[in-house]
Amino acid sequence: MEPYIHPEKEDNKFEARLLSKEDYKSFAPVYNDFQNRAIEEYSFELEPLGFEDFVESVEKNLIECLVLFEDSVPVAFLVYTTAISEAVELNIIHSYKMENAAERAMYLVKKFLELTKSERIDKIVCYPMLGAQKDLIGDIAKYGFKFVGIAVLRFMMSGTNSRAILEMAEFPELSNNYKLVEWDNKYFDDAVEVVQEGFETSADALFDPRFKTIEGTKDIISKIVENIYAEFLPEATTVLLYNNKPVGFCFMNLTGGRIANIPIVSIKKEHQGKGLSKYMLKKSVEKLIRMTDYGEKPITEVNTTTETNNFQALKMYRNIGFKEDYNYPQSYLPVRN
Repeated sequence: MEPYIHPEKEDNKFEARLLSKEDYKSFAPVYNDFQNRAIEEYSFELEPLGFEDFVESVEKNLIECLVLFEDSVPVAFLVYTTAISEAVELNIIHSYKMENAAERAMYLVKKFLELTKSERIDKIVCYPMLGAQKDLIGDIAKYGFKFVGIAVLRFMMSGTNSRAILEMAEFPELSNNYKLVEWDNKYFDDAVEVVQEGFETSADALFDPRFKTIEGTKDIISKIVENIYAEFLPEATTVLLYNNKPVGFCFMNLTGGRIANIPIVSIKKEHQGKGLSKYMLKKSVEKLIRMTDYGEKPITEVNTTTETNNFQALKMYRNIGFKEDYNYPQSYLPVRN
C-alpha cells in the first residue's frame, strides 16, 4: 500500500517540475545559494558541483532536479537519482535563503513521490538528512519515512590529540593464527562473502538493500575498489587473515584528494567479539599517517560513520583517536506494497 500522505490545501502559487533548459537562468541563483550554504548549513565534506557541472549532470541523466516555483519564480529544489544503486537516492532538499523550508520541502516531496511511483514498486527511497534537513524529520515521517541515527566520527591528522590517543592505545599481540595484510584483488570474492554476511541484517541494509544479496554486495565492493565512489586506497585497506584465509576487511578510500573515509569494516561472525576490528582499523589509520607524513597524500582527516546506538563501535573508534563530530537521521521509505 502507498504511504500515508497528509492532505494539503490546494495552493495555486506552487508548481513543481523537473529542471529544463528554459529554467537554467532563473534557477541559477537558487542553486548558487545552496552551494554557498552546503558546508555550513548541510555539513557537506566538500564543495558541491559548480552550476555548470551540476547542469551537465542533469543533462546526462546522472541526477534529476525537481524545482519548486512560487508565482513562477524558482524558490527551492530537490535532487535525486535512480542510476546508482537499488534505491532511489534523495540527495538534497534546499529552499532559497532557507525561507519557508518545511512548506516548500513537503510540496517537493509530494511531487517527488508521484514522479518515482513506478520505481518505488521495488526500490526503497534513502535520504541522508544532513545539517538543516534534520528539521524536516517530523514532516516526512507523515509520508511513511523511517529513520536510523547515524554518527559521524573523525580522526584528525593535526590540531587534535587523535594521534596521541592512538599511540597510547593498548593492543596485545595477535594470536599466531591471525595476520594483517594489505588489499589484493585476489581477496575480492572473500570480501563480498564477509561483507554480505556482516551487513545482511544491519541497519545499513534498510537503506541500501544491496547488502541483502551476494550480487548486490558484489556491486558495492566493485564500486569501492574500482574508484567509482572515491579514490580507492588498496595500500591502506587492511585484510585480516586467519590461517591465511580472509576473515575481516577494513576498506579505505580518499575523497577530494585529502579526506580519507572508511566505507566498510566487516568481520566474519565466528571471529567477532574478540576485539579484532580495532587491529584492522589501527593498521589502516597508521598507514594513512605514514602516507601523510611522507608527503604521499595531503590527508587532513579520516572519517567514518556508525549507528548512534552502536555503543560498541563508538567505543572502539574513540579508543583509537576518533571523535564524534555530529549525527544525522538516515531516513528511508520502504518499497511500495
